[in-house]
Amino acid sequence: MSPTKTHTTTELMLLLMLATFWGASYTFIRIGVATIPPITLITARTLIAGSILFAVVRWRGLALPRDPAIWRRFLIQACLNSVIPFTLIAWAERTVDAGLATILNSTTPIFTFLLAAILFRNELVTARKLFGIAMGLTGICFIIGFDALNGFGQQLPAQLAVVAASICYAGAALFGRNFKHLDPMMPAVGSLLCGAVMLIPVSLLVDRPWTLTPAFPSIIALLALAVLSTALAFSIYFRLIQTLGPIGTTAQGYLRVPIGVTIGVVFLGEPVTPTAGIGLVCVIVGVMAMTMTSRKKAVRG
Repeated sequence: MSPTKTHTTTELMLLLMLATFWGASYTFIRIGVATIPPITLITARTLIAGSILFAVVRWRGLALPRDPAIWRRFLIQACLNSVIPFTLIAWAERTVDAGLATILNSTTPIFTFLLAAILFRNELVTARKLFGIAMGLTGICFIIGFDALNGFGQQLPAQLAVVAASICYAGAALFGRNFKHLDPMMPAVGSLLCGAVMLIPVSLLVDRPWTLTPAFPSIIALLALAVLSTALAFSIYFRLIQTLGPIGTTAQGYLRVPIGVTIGVVFLGEPVTPTAGIGLVCVIVGVMAMTMTSRKKAVRG
């Protein structure tokens, strides 16, 4: 196997891991918000994950940047990639069905592609990428089941919150390219620590967490959300931003749908639609179309 193929295989395996961790996050959030208010859940999520990554950075003998300009970028990244979208999704999942939340949030690659093409004009609008978007959305509809769309509009504010979170994730993927000169761990830990600093006073003021009595399943879900779906996932995410690029990385939004549905079936007993197999094939084809580097681009690089 050539070095190029080995590299591509590694990155796609990491993409699969990222999709798994973030696909499971919907289940973790749904269990968590049952007894923990959304703001406090997300505050704890970012604080625990940021602390874990900070410990890893110190263990590796690395030092966080001291340049104020870099920390300002960390602050912006925190707003786009954790504080705002995490809170919006957690709030929405108190009322929105998990399947509908998943399908709405999986639109991130589309917004990333559109923002990159329109605002920055550094992404070529190719037939292959358009085909990938179409296949991904088609697969999501098959996997979730078209009946899931029947509830669209019944909880419009919460649904729009999930869409807004998707737009934030798209902006975060594009903004994440500002950290190419840093170790991938740095923007992960820096943005999470900034997010925790912003959220802690809000949680203390709004939820008064010392008065809460969360159930044991919610605590376990919170820990899994912080360790797997945040600390480890963010480390993978910032690496993939540098290797696959923002469009390729956010394409995991399509892949995490079948993974998230499977987790829901196994742990929550959610039903599987009869068209899930067809949808899975469509999703895989869509992800491949959006993440594969064209030969023309490879020659230029």
